[in-house]
Amino acid sequence: MTDLFFQGGPLFMGILTLLLLGSSAWMTYHFLAFIKSREADTGTALRFISYGRSIGLFALIFGIFGQLIGFYDAFSYLETTPVSPQVLSGGIKVSMIPTMYGIIIYIISLILWFALSQIIEKRSGDN
Repeated sequence: MTDLFFQGGPLFMGILTLLLLGSSAWMTYHFLAFIKSREADTGTALRFISYGRSIGLFALIFGIFGQLIGFYDAFSYLETTPVSPQVLSGGIKVSMIPTMYGIIIYIISLILWFALSQIIEKRSGDN
């Protein structure tokens, strides 16, 4: 797993990991604040939870941006040096790592957003 992290580029993968942690922490914090508050507004809680989903979407876009930079570097290298198809396919494979990680982060944030928003709506319906 650490091999994939470093192959995908420590800068991009590190930022994506921070986005994963930030999205999860943001949603968890605002969910717990809603649960602990007796007079919490459901609409406000749902809006804050949806911001965490937006952070996950940003992670997906950032992962695609990382792939585009990898493609640019690979094609720049191809302009000056003849490369075998095996080396080219290996470079394309490596450039897809940040995109896959961004997709995984977005899926996690969607699942977390859906679960927490369902709990918030159910809890507000009980009051």
